[in-house]
Amino acid sequence: MFTLRSLLAPKRPMRSFALLDAQGICTALRQSAQAPQGPGWVEVQQSCSSWLNRPLPASARTIQITPCMHARQTLAA
Repeated sequence: MFTLRSLLAPKRPMRSFALLDAQGICTALRQSAQAPQGPGWVEVQQSCSSWLNRPLPASARTIQITPCMHARQTLAA
C-alpha cells in the first residue's frame, strides 16, 4: 500500500555497476540504488551487455572523488 509519504519522498536514482574479475573482464552487470557489497564491483556510467566476458572499457567507469581528496583540494584552494 502506498502512503503519501512514499509518494513525496525523493527516490534515490538507480546506479550501474560492473563486476570485474582479476584480469579486468566484466562478469556481471547490476543496477541498484547503492553499491553492491563485495570486491570487484565498479561503478559505470551505464550498463552495456556487450561488455560481458570482455575487458571493461576505461571510458565506462565513473570518476569518483573520495572524501579525503575532496577535503585536501578544498584546503589547498
